[in-house]
Amino acid sequence: MIANLLFAAAGLTASSGTPPPNIIVFLVDDMGLMDTSLPFLTDSLGNPSPQPLNAYYHTPNMERMAKQGVRFSTFYAQSVSSPSRASLMTGQNATRHGTTNWINAETNNRNPYGPPEWNWQGVKSNTPTLPKMLQQAGYKTIHVGKAHFGCIGSEAEDPKNIGFDVNIAGSAIGHPGSYYGEDGYGNIRGQKKRAVPGLTAYHGTDTFLTDALTMEAIKEIDKVVAEKRPFYLNMSHYAVHGPFMADKRFMPRYADSGKPKVAQAYATLIEGMDKSLGDIMDHLEKAGIAENTLIIFLGDNGGDAPLGGPKDCASSAPLRGMKGAEYEGGMRVPFIVSWGKPDSHNKNQKSFPVAKNSVQTQLGTIMDIYPTILSVIGCKQPEGYVLDGFNLKKQIAGEYDKKHPEKFLMHFPHDHRGSYFTAYRDGDWKLIYYYHPETPNAPSCVLYNLKADPTESNDLAASLPEKTLEMKKAMTEQLTKEGALYPVDKDGRALKPVL
Repeated sequence: MIANLLFAAAGLTASSGTPPPNIIVFLVDDMGLMDTSLPFLTDSLGNPSPQPLNAYYHTPNMERMAKQGVRFSTFYAQSVSSPSRASLMTGQNATRHGTTNWINAETNNRNPYGPPEWNWQGVKSNTPTLPKMLQQAGYKTIHVGKAHFGCIGSEAEDPKNIGFDVNIAGSAIGHPGSYYGEDGYGNIRGQKKRAVPGLTAYHGTDTFLTDALTMEAIKEIDKVVAEKRPFYLNMSHYAVHGPFMADKRFMPRYADSGKPKVAQAYATLIEGMDKSLGDIMDHLEKAGIAENTLIIFLGDNGGDAPLGGPKDCASSAPLRGMKGAEYEGGMRVPFIVSWGKPDSHNKNQKSFPVAKNSVQTQLGTIMDIYPTILSVIGCKQPEGYVLDGFNLKKQIAGEYDKKHPEKFLMHFPHDHRGSYFTAYRDGDWKLIYYYHPETPNAPSCVLYNLKADPTESNDLAASLPEKTLEMKKAMTEQLTKEGALYPVDKDGRALKPVL
């Protein structure tokens, strides 16, 4: 009775007799667009275009999910972890929520010339986060795995403070001390400062971390099914972040690949993650809730496969770059949406249709997930709160949405693999603007046409000065609108774009 009142208060539109849909966000750490046997890149007609790396990886459950749903060929996240996770929780771009770098758990890692006031504390407890909105709508909200929403001592260190009813293994750490149960996931051996909290029942066993998290998630699903409540599960794997520790069950598949051992270990992490996806999909069917459970699969930033440098066309080939870089390989991620079991008779599936076995080539971003999930359950957006994301309902149904801008801005005012830059895409055009803290009078930028030059190898800035200026002006306008913080020079003065 209480749950029904909450659903009514939230303005849910699920049809009478059909319970509100369950939501699973299956988030993979450091998984790039090419780290899968499922092709995401497309040819000129919008058809999947398999690449050599697709032949190396083995992800049959991603393929299974894509056959019963829609995958996006052009989906953007931030280029490092914490900004993406904050964007997922808030529906806002990193420029607005202020977490513009990955969060070091113990110390402020703004870097030498990063903005002094950047949001190292992470997501704030007074923010109307996605899980809070779902809580208010009567959902049980469950977080399993990596959190990395804030530093040690921050409100967001514990996911329960930002809207989750249950937190399993989530804390301020960004990667596991070990993937091995024999090591206690870092509590017994390994990087003890990055030991995964909880999971003590698996310490000393041969249970790989990805499996332990999957088993815990399945237990929570069974609990909430028994409670007869809808749920939101943030299934957030530590995989495939380093340390690249091999899941020995899958090593034989890659032994003759000719790739370095560390790259083979990375591939086993990918395959273990895919097994987790399959295990959860199988359990949804076993529990009889698959047709009423929407699954959203994505990576949190560009890939980190140890196959080349951050500016090469290697680990994300044919895209350039990798995690932390300003290029497409640093910020393009896999994104798939499907119902756990397509069923034309399910009323929730009728109200939120998902195109089957299709590829959506229109751009989407991680900020779009927040308003999209609210749309799925028929919940109104919070009043007076700014969302930078857009509802993907039409695109997920296989349509083109004229209202969704073909734009993405990623602002990284810190020092990392790519340093002190803003990347701005508008249609086929992409501008990368570089700030130079030690030589502030020498700002620079590059301009690419991604349709003609998907590898970002032909800089057109000098030959197209008018287009370059147009892009810089549009970029600067959005930075200002979203309240961007800028890197500073040696004297602490903010380095804003020079037109």
